[in-house]
Amino acid sequence: MAKKDKVHVSETPATHMLKAHKVVFTEHPYEYVEHGGTSESAKQLGLDEHAVVKTLVMQDQDAKPLIVLMHGDCTVSTKNLARQIGAKSVEPCKPEVASRHSGYLVGGTSPFGLRKPMPVYIEQSILELPRIAINGGRRGFLVQLDPRVCVDLLGARPVQCALAQ
Repeated sequence: MAKKDKVHVSETPATHMLKAHKVVFTEHPYEYVEHGGTSESAKQLGLDEHAVVKTLVMQDQDAKPLIVLMHGDCTVSTKNLARQIGAKSVEPCKPEVASRHSGYLVGGTSPFGLRKPMPVYIEQSILELPRIAINGGRRGFLVQLDPRVCVDLLGARPVQCALAQ
């Protein structure tokens, strides 16, 4: 019974999509801490924060949403990102707008199983990592997988826009 309950907890649009495409991944629940971010999940799970990837919902100058996948210990250079994707500007969406676009609560946003299709951009150096931990579709839940899945399954376009924090 306990095993069935655990499986139920991890059922999200993200895990449904990964399972439907036969992606190999492992599940890593942790105690969600408001505003804890990737440093908190990395600490609780004993992971390198550089390999914990955050899913950021941003928008261009026309308020068109896009997803940026970034190392947990880095920030996005919106100027560099805008230049590389041919936008005038890029900025983070307000939390309620991000939730409306993605279908996920902020802090539980996964690039998999989004409510509506959006272009996905991935920091190029993430693809050099052997495995990444990324949100599994709810707060306090990461999945670990091969970063190439983001390119193969989501069509994520590599960009160089990381700034060390």
